[in-house]
Amino acid sequence: MPFLSALRARGLALGVATNDAEAPARSHLDAAGVTPLFDFIAGFDSGHGGKPAPGQLLAFCAAMGLSADAVIMVGDSLHDLRAGRAAGMRCIAVLTGMAEAEELSAHADIVLPDIGHIPGWLDQMQTVPAR
Repeated sequence: MPFLSALRARGLALGVATNDAEAPARSHLDAAGVTPLFDFIAGFDSGHGGKPAPGQLLAFCAAMGLSADAVIMVGDSLHDLRAGRAAGMRCIAVLTGMAEAEELSAHADIVLPDIGHIPGWLDQMQTVPAR
C-alpha cells in the first residue's frame, strides 16, 4: 500500500492496536498484503489489555524504544483517543469510523477526514521523531 510505504520511507515505526483479537487482525493485514509494513501488532488478547487502557500503546513504545511523547496515536473512536491520551501520546482523530468530529475533537490534537491527510499534517509538524 503506497500510503504505508510512504510513512515507512519517512523512517516511522508503525503499529496496530485493536480491540479485536490479534489473529484475525493479522489475517486482515495479511489479506491486504501490508503485514510486513507494521513493526507491532496487538489485539486485546496479546497480553497488553484493550483500549481505552493504554497497555497496547505503551507496549508499542517499549518494543520500538520510543517515549510516548514521540508517538502519535491515530484513531477513529473515543476508545482509541482515550488510550492515546492515557499513554501520553499526541492523537489524530480520523473520521472513518462511527464517531463524529464534534465527539472526537476534545480528545485529539487534530481531526482529519481520513488517514490520507496525515502526511500533510506531518509535513506541517516537522517535529515528529523518526524511529
